[in-house]
Amino acid sequence: MIEAIFSYEFLQNAFAAGLIIGVIAPLLGVFIVVRRLSLIADALSHVTLAGIAGSLYLSQSVASLALLNPLFLGIAASVGGSMLIERLRSLYKHYQELAIPIILSAGIGFGAIFISLAEGFSSDLFGYLFGSVSAVSREDLFIVVGVAVIVLAFVFIFFKELFVLSFDDEYARASGLPAKWIHFMFMIVTALVIAGSMRIVGILLVSSLMTIPVATAMRVTKSFKQTIFLSIVFGEISVITGLVSAFYLDLAPGGTIVVTSIFLLLLVLAYKKIKVSRKKGAIA
Repeated sequence: MIEAIFSYEFLQNAFAAGLIIGVIAPLLGVFIVVRRLSLIADALSHVTLAGIAGSLYLSQSVASLALLNPLFLGIAASVGGSMLIERLRSLYKHYQELAIPIILSAGIGFGAIFISLAEGFSSDLFGYLFGSVSAVSREDLFIVVGVAVIVLAFVFIFFKELFVLSFDDEYARASGLPAKWIHFMFMIVTALVIAGSMRIVGILLVSSLMTIPVATAMRVTKSFKQTIFLSIVFGEISVITGLVSAFYLDLAPGGTIVVTSIFLLLLVLAYKKIKVSRKKGAIA
């Protein structure tokens, strides 16, 4: 496997992009889970699907757009979806959760329309839906690197504000923090991560990489920073194991990454159960 990585550019691109995504997806995922916004990742991933399908359709219909990287329109759709979610949340102040199914449904609807209009890109779309080791180009890798720089800079600069907003939104607003704008920027950064991760994990599975490693870490950590660190560790283990399995077994990497994440979660849950049982036995 090591020799293959050094021999083939597409494998270098896939593993480099995967390692980066294994950091930024769980990193943002911690804030998403703590703020109980896990379903937003699903909504934005389906909006991204609409953008990708639309881009593939346009590349068939308009000759000048034949070489357009679908990732660009996918990112634009995801960012636009994040803005619409925030707008709807402000309109339905007492029913803010309505924004998520509305945007999710819109993403599925437009995606289905573009898929039905276009012909002959089922194989390309499959790679975007479930990830593909061989489809990650050097341009895709550069996009992922750019997204990672933005995400890491945002979290580093606004870590304290994000921490306060995650645990006590009312206090953050009362203390004078620009909560609305920070949350707005957080949504945009989340959209960028989802769109940038789809080449490796796949549109339909990317939200899993943002939540399952976090769920796993939360069972064995006692502090917020420990949760971030272990979430990234579990995310990287899932990505590396998933990509290696996908390469040797000729499977969709998104599926192998997510299954690995679930396996790690089950191991941790089993470990915690055994540990609790031993403590009860010792007390008895």
